Formats: sequence, structure tokens, C-alpha cells
Amino acid sequence: MKQIVVISGKGGTGKTILTASFAALAKNKVMADCDVDAADLHLLLAPDIKERQMFKSGHTAVIDKNICIECGKCRELCRFDAISEDFIVDPVSCEGCAFCSNICPVGAIKMEENTTGEWFVSDTRFGPMVHAKLGIAEENSGKLVSLVRNKARDIAEENGADWVIIDGSPGIGCPVIASISGVDCALVVTEPTMSGLHDADRVIQVAKHFKVPVKLVINKYDLNEDMSEQIENYCIEKNVELSGKIGFDENIVKAMVEGKTIIEYSDGKTTNLIKGIWEKLSRVLV
Repeated sequence: MKQIVVISGKGGTGKTILTASFAALAKNKVMADCDVDAADLHLLLAPDIKERQMFKSGHTAVIDKNICIECGKCRELCRFDAISEDFIVDPVSCEGCAFCSNICPVGAIKMEENTTGEWFVSDTRFGPMVHAKLGIAEENSGKLVSLVRNKARDIAEENGADWVIIDGSPGIGCPVIASISGVDCALVVTEPTMSGLHDADRVIQVAKHFKVPVKLVINKYDLNEDMSEQIENYCIEKNVELSGKIGFDENIVKAMVEGKTIIEYSDGKTTNLIKGIWEKLSRVLV
């Protein structure tokens, strides 16, 4: 079983479109959407949810008013000002440090685990998919990414799947590290802009730090061919394989509107380019 993750230095480069296309092309696979902060792979794969679980992470202080003697120690020592004058904890301000719970003289403050999101196991027209949704402004998305990846790997092993295809988180933070660690290949998607090259370079350096093989795809390369050439030169200089260049194609937008992958929607040039990228990847990784 091989794991491939599609990532980008920033959101909106087209990584989910490419991931969904790989899901349509690959045989005997499991999909995982690890962009839990802004998941959207489900918009193209239309999952039928079979299993739903709550995701719990972190803690918030809760004051039992029946026990509290309102001595004020917790309010005085809370550095986040999370406790009101009437001894009610603001769950947004509370950082879950548990200091107030430890110094309460009557044990009136308990730390309760937070429910911060959900994760799902679903069926799609292309096979099993594991995905998740983190709550608004919630933290520990890296932990949720790891959960999604582990569950996808378990399903792949149970079913004897050949591939785990991962839609990774954008950027270079904790969820990205959780997305790429231990995979067989990271495919970086970028756009032909100076900021696109800068962001791609940052995520490539992260992948190399974790000794993950990296390849790169330029999306909408024909909108700025001079910049695309600079990115190609960067790949040569940094010894990063350029797996392909995809031109701007209105059919991709039309396919998304219909909730389809470009592979299903059109037999045109873009579809053939993506097929070539996948065939090249699968040959190298098998």
C-alpha cells in the first residue's frame, strides 16, 4: 500500500481538484480529506456517510456553583480573564490550562473535555473515504488530521487497498506536518505567481525536512508563462521533479458546478494531462 498526499503552500491552488481526479483514476484505493479546517473534497465525491464520530480535544474549566464559595482566587489568578464576576467561565477565553482547577480550595472547578468537531467514514462512487469537520475557531486540527489518516490506513489495510490518496492541508503548520509524515510521496500544487513559488518552496522544505519525496505540478501555468519558467528553473535548481503543467480550463469550473471531477466531465486536454501525471506517479511509486 502506498500513500500519496496532494498539498500546497496556500489554499486555492487546485489541490482538491487534482486529488479528486486521482480518486477517479486510481484503482483499489481509499481517500482521506485531511484539510479538516476547510474540507471540500466531499463536494466533488458526494460521500454517503456510514459512520459518524465526535472529535474531542482540549479542556475547558467549568465551575460548580453548588460547591463554589466565591473566594475569588480563580478570578485573581486566571491570566486569561476567563472567569466573570459571577464565577462563570467564558469557554472562548479559557485556554484549558487547568490552573484554576488546581488552586480552587474547595474543588469546585472541573476540567471538561471539549467536543471540537466530527469525523466520518463514508462510501463514494470511487470507494471508501475518511473525512472530518473541525468546529469554527477550534484548535488541534493536527490531531484530527492524524486521526483521519490512521483510520484511512486501517481501512486500506483491511480491504487490501493499493493506495491511500490524501487531500492535505495547505500551508506549513501542524496539520500539514500531520498530513505528510510517513507518506510515500508529496505532490505540491502551485500557481505561476511569485507568491505561489514562495509558498511552494516553504512547503517543499517542510516535506524534505521529514524526508518525504516531493514532486510539483504547476496549475494554470499558461496564465503567466514567464513565472512558470521561473518555477521550472527552481525545480531544476532544487532537484524537485516537475510532474506536469496544467493549463487554465473552463471545463474544470463547469465540472465543479456539476459536482464532478474533470476526469468524468471531459475527455479533453486537461483530462489527458492529469491522466499522464497519475500514470507517471503510479509507475514510480509501485
